[in-house]
Amino acid sequence: MYDAVLLDRDGTLIEDVPYNGDPEKVRPVPGARVALDRLRAAGLRLAVVTNQSGLARGFFSEGQMRAVHARVEELLGRFDAWLICPHDDADGCGCRKPAPGLVHAAAEALGTSASRCVVVGDIGRDVGAALAAGAAGVLVPTPVTRPEEVAAAGWVAADLPAAVGEILRRQRAVQAVRPAGVGARVGTALVVRSDSAGDVLVTGPAIRAVAAGARRVVLVCGPRGRAAAGLLPGVDEVIEHPLPWIDPAPGPVDPEAMRVLIARLAAVGADEAVVFTSFHQSALPVALLLRMAGVGRIAAISDDYPGSLLDVRHRVPVGVPEPERALSLAAAAGHRLPADDEPRLRIRPELCRPPEAVEPGYVVVHPGASVPSRAAPPDRYAEMVAALTAAGHRVLVTGGSAERNLTARVAAAGGTDLGGRTDLAGLARLLAGARCLVVGNTGPAHLAAAVGTPVVSLFAPTVPFGQWGPYRVPTVRLGDAGAACRDTRAGICPVPGHPCLGGVDPVDVVEAVLRLAPPAPG
Repeated sequence: MYDAVLLDRDGTLIEDVPYNGDPEKVRPVPGARVALDRLRAAGLRLAVVTNQSGLARGFFSEGQMRAVHARVEELLGRFDAWLICPHDDADGCGCRKPAPGLVHAAAEALGTSASRCVVVGDIGRDVGAALAAGAAGVLVPTPVTRPEEVAAAGWVAADLPAAVGEILRRQRAVQAVRPAGVGARVGTALVVRSDSAGDVLVTGPAIRAVAAGARRVVLVCGPRGRAAAGLLPGVDEVIEHPLPWIDPAPGPVDPEAMRVLIARLAAVGADEAVVFTSFHQSALPVALLLRMAGVGRIAAISDDYPGSLLDVRHRVPVGVPEPERALSLAAAAGHRLPADDEPRLRIRPELCRPPEAVEPGYVVVHPGASVPSRAAPPDRYAEMVAALTAAGHRVLVTGGSAERNLTARVAAAGGTDLGGRTDLAGLARLLAGARCLVVGNTGPAHLAAAVGTPVVSLFAPTVPFGQWGPYRVPTVRLGDAGAACRDTRAGICPVPGHPCLGGVDPVDVVEAVLRLAPPAPG
């Protein structure tokens, strides 16, 4: 899951003494040495990533700074690398957090990638740098941390030891141990993920883990996720069937339809089944159908008592990203990703080639969303397109066939309207050639993550960002994370004016695109 942990200095490792050039003033935060030694014992490499504008301002010399760092290592042990930004905000460098430069430089120094790093810091700049680099970010608040920074962070820990404990727990959670008496490789594995396209995409790493331990994988999904299912590597066959207890606008449960589904499941001849769900869904109705279909071994996450429906009953703490939640279930069932398969979202390689007919270097704006509360108002999207165009970007506006009026309205501000002109596979190719995607919390955000395209995430806080934000891809989050709709899971915005996204400044969108996709030198 992770190769390295990158730590902010002041306020995270040691007490924050502004512009400190005196080694005698170095005081570690409580529990720091023991926490860091736990990371070292687990084989994780450690680096410090710190903004030190006091150098630029002349408050201390480089020699004084090095003396402070020597004292830090004397008290806390050796770090594998130190990465320092000596600039002030006015210098416009690419290394001062929240820019991602320090995180990329640290990853390179440690021989890994940013997506395999965790950044631990005490303010929003630290988390912002982590997200912009595609790393995980943990916020450990102190009295100087602003409430809005805490609200926006996807992963918050009470203190440094707690952050380290959770990093190591997540690391262990995806390490599969095959149960005694169970073969090293199964014949046919049946995996279930019935929901929208985005839900299927975020389950992709876990499905690949199951595929690594099975000769054949059959995926059961609903109509809304069928197109995404066809994009996933590791899937040999897809069974499409609606599940009324999952669909957001369900019809009645039809006994005959359930009998047909049970017969289809029985015909698979599965040796085992893994039922993937979101944190708010129950796997037990599907588990009952699978039992009736004769599946002998079933694994799922369930807080509810499953009786004899599950052979592997797994539990996951609140707040874990959905891809990792699913990966931990696959691990509990005895499946893990191969060593050469990083736990990030993927689609089949042939779908990651940009379209030859479209000149590269464009920005994609996708104004629609499968859930209305997660989309910014159309007029605000139009203002974003106008601002991006004025900044010199070529903007393509995308959407489904039912969103053509929306895309036409937004594209009229200066973009090219591609509404209804691509299916999901075509959108994947289009995103593969994009510099950046501007989008709400909806399927195309996860599709961009699967092709490695940075995301400006206009994220409504109706669901937790830490669970549903773009995974392991460079990201800037915009929007009011502390709005009144927070954690309501509302499908329709409950607050007049849609303030969480309606207040996004188009200038911030332009700056976010610049942070994620700076122009090439020269």
